[in-house]
Amino acid sequence: MIPNNRYNPIKFALWFIGLFVCFYYFNILFFGLTSPGNHYNPFLADHFNYIRGLRHVLLSCTAAILKSLGYGVVTNDTELLVAGHGLIQVVYSCLGLGVISFFTAFVLAYPKPRKAKLIFIVSGILVIEFLNVLRFVTLALFWNKQKINPIDHHTIFNIFIYIIIIISLYCWVKNDVTENKQHAKN
Repeated sequence: MIPNNRYNPIKFALWFIGLFVCFYYFNILFFGLTSPGNHYNPFLADHFNYIRGLRHVLLSCTAAILKSLGYGVVTNDTELLVAGHGLIQVVYSCLGLGVISFFTAFVLAYPKPRKAKLIFIVSGILVIEFLNVLRFVTLALFWNKQKINPIDHHTIFNIFIYIIIIISLYCWVKNDVTENKQHAKN
């Protein structure tokens, strides 16, 4: 039997996959329940709609940055228009919830103290969403739907953000390994 304080890769993999599936599909389920249609739940939509709240925060932050740069900006619940530039529509897939699900599942599944996990999850989500806001700023200024764009900005952002996450997770895990080696020497 493996002692509790040792790393068990199979246990980690099972927890990671299980948590990721739960987080990812819960977000999709909740989006379905809070979007008008077949399974719409007005109570959840009116009182617990974190998806609408996240969209509002992202659009507000994007608008604030653009206004501070001197651009005229108009927003509504799902869109942002920059005068003389472009319109972006922030749909569910733009919110980064899949990326956040991956990141959070990995951190929770990895054997580290709760405080370290909590700090890393909160800071990681803030960085992910800050990068998302920067993407919205860039898209609002430079994206042109009229021109044929062979590259999907979602794909580019996902590749970029997963590279950042993998590097961050590597450093976070590596730091734990380095600390354990130093404690073993003492």
